[in-house]
Amino acid sequence: MPRLLPALLDTPDRPALRFGDRALTHGRLAAVAAPLAARISGSSRVAVWATPTLETAVGVVAALLAGVAAVPLNPKSGDSELGHIVADSAPEAVLAAADAELPPALARLPRIDVDADAAVPDVVPSLPPEPADPATPAFVVYTSGTTGPPKGAVLPRRAVSSTLDALRDAWRWTEADTLVHGLPLFHVHGLILGVIGPLRRGGAVRHLGRFSTEGVTRELSSGATMLFGVPTMYHRIAESLPTDPALAKALGSARLLVSGSAALPVHDHERITSATGQRVIERYGMTETLMNTSVRADGEPRPGTVGVPLPGVELRLTEDDGVTEVPSDDPEGVGEIQVRGPNLFLHYLNRPDATEAAFAPGGWFRTGDMAVRDADGYVRIIGRKATDLIKSGGYKIGAGEIENALLEHPGVREAAVTGAPDDDLGERVVAWIVPADAAHPPTEAELADHVAARLSPHKRPRTVRYLEALPRNDMGKILKRALGDA
Repeated sequence: MPRLLPALLDTPDRPALRFGDRALTHGRLAAVAAPLAARISGSSRVAVWATPTLETAVGVVAALLAGVAAVPLNPKSGDSELGHIVADSAPEAVLAAADAELPPALARLPRIDVDADAAVPDVVPSLPPEPADPATPAFVVYTSGTTGPPKGAVLPRRAVSSTLDALRDAWRWTEADTLVHGLPLFHVHGLILGVIGPLRRGGAVRHLGRFSTEGVTRELSSGATMLFGVPTMYHRIAESLPTDPALAKALGSARLLVSGSAALPVHDHERITSATGQRVIERYGMTETLMNTSVRADGEPRPGTVGVPLPGVELRLTEDDGVTEVPSDDPEGVGEIQVRGPNLFLHYLNRPDATEAAFAPGGWFRTGDMAVRDADGYVRIIGRKATDLIKSGGYKIGAGEIENALLEHPGVREAAVTGAPDDDLGERVVAWIVPADAAHPPTEAELADHVAARLSPHKRPRTVRYLEALPRNDMGKILKRALGDA
C-alpha cells in the first residue's frame, strides 16, 4: 500500500504544521516523528491525549508511520468516559505533550512524552515500511454514545486514504493549499480531515488553537486558502461580518470555505455570501464512514444540501424496513441514508452485536440519517431518524427545514425542532427557541404563522419553548436529547 503521507519524504522543505508560533516542515515532522514511531512499533494501539497542540499531530503521525492504531482522547472527557475508553481499547501507552497534566483515569497507562522540538537530525534518510494491508487499523475513534457508552469505530488505513483522495477530487485540494481551522483534534473533522488531510496532500495546516474570527482574519489574510468550521463558528462569522470589513475581505480571498459536523442554517449561508461574495460548501460524513458526500468546488453550492456522493461512495435512501429503496426520481421521497464503499469503518471494537446491527444486507451501513434527494443527485439531510424525523398527521416531517424557516424570523437567534407525542397527530412539532430579544420574544402564534407561510401548515410548530441557550456538544451539534419533554 502506498504511503499515507508521502510528502514527509518527497517535499521535506514545504511547511506542514503551525500551531501558534511553533511550526514544522514536512521533513522536520518526519524527523521528530520517526524516533517515536520506532519506540511504539509493534504495539496494537496507543492513546493520544488530543490537545490542540503540535505534539498531538506529531504523536498521530508517529502512530501512522508505525502502523499502530491511534486512539484520540478528548481532554474534556470526564473520568468515567475516559475510563471506559481506556478499558475498551486497551492502549499500550498514552502519547502526550510533556507539560500535559493527565487525569487519574489514565494513571495506569505507560506515558510517552512527545517532544515536537526534539534535537534530532533534520534529514530522515528513510522511514519504516508501512503496513501493506489497507485494512490495517489506523484509528479507533469513539462515538458520542448518545444511547449508551461510547463505541470505538475502528477505521482502516484505506478509509483514511480513500476519503482524503476523494476530497482531493471534489475540492480540487492540492499541495498549494494552506488550511486554517480551530477544530478539536479528537474527532474525524479536526484530526483526520483537518490535519492528516493537508499532510497527505503535501500542503499545510495552521491551527488556531481556539477558534476566533480574529484568527480567521489573520490567517486568511496571510496566505491560507481554505477554512474548515462547524455551524457555530460560521454563525459567529456571520454575526461579525456587518461590523468587520477585514473579516469580510479575508473570507472573500479564500479559495474554499467548508462547513461540516452539522447542518449550516440557510440564513447564515445567505449572510456570509452577501457580505463576502463567497459561498460556504457543506459535506456529510460520520465517524463510522468518514466522508460520504460533498458539494464540489466546481459544482453548484446549493445551501441546504450536502452535495453528491464522493468518488467511490455508493449511497441509497431506504424505507422504514431498511431494505426497500426510495425511488431516485422522487424528490419528495424521505428515506434513511445507507452507504457502502472503501470509506467505511471495519467494526465497533469489542461490539460484534452493534456492528451487525449497523449494517443492512449487502454491506450497506445504516447511517440513521434521513434525507431526500434532488433530481440531479444532491442530497438534502432532514435530520436523524431517532430525533429529527417527526411523523405528524400522516406526514413525514424533517426538523431541519423547520429550523431553517424559524431562523429566518428576525426575533429568533437559535432554534431546534423536535417531536412530542400527541394523541391526535401521533407527534406534534415542538420548537425550542432562543429569542434575539429575551424581553420581547416572538409569540407562539407568530412563529406558527411564519413557518406555515414558508413551508406548509402541517409543518408549523404546535408548541414553543423558550431557552437562554441550546445545549451543544464540542462540535457544535445541538443535543436534542437534552432538551427534555415538551
